[in-house]
Amino acid sequence: QQKGLEPDVITYSATISACEKGGQWEKALTLFDEMQQKGLEPNVITYSATISACEKGGQWEKALTLFDEMQQKGLEPDVITYSATISACEKG
Repeated sequence: QQKGLEPDVITYSATISACEKGGQWEKALTLFDEMQQKGLEPNVITYSATISACEKGGQWEKALTLFDEMQQKGLEPDVITYSATISACEKG
């Protein structure tokens, strides 16, 4: 961003995924919200990464909220999304 380049959905998804792997669920949620404030619509990969970050952080309720939200937006969950959501439920 400092050089005038704006991140896109792929950039945000990759960064959220990195946060998930690093155990930074709060940062992942911040990025997820930030991208939407900038007018970018999350895709299935973005939702899956954010749900996984919540799952790893023990935030099962937020993971379920995101799972519901993505479906309300017309996005079809994939195997990764279902796996992350089920794992979140196991921790709830």
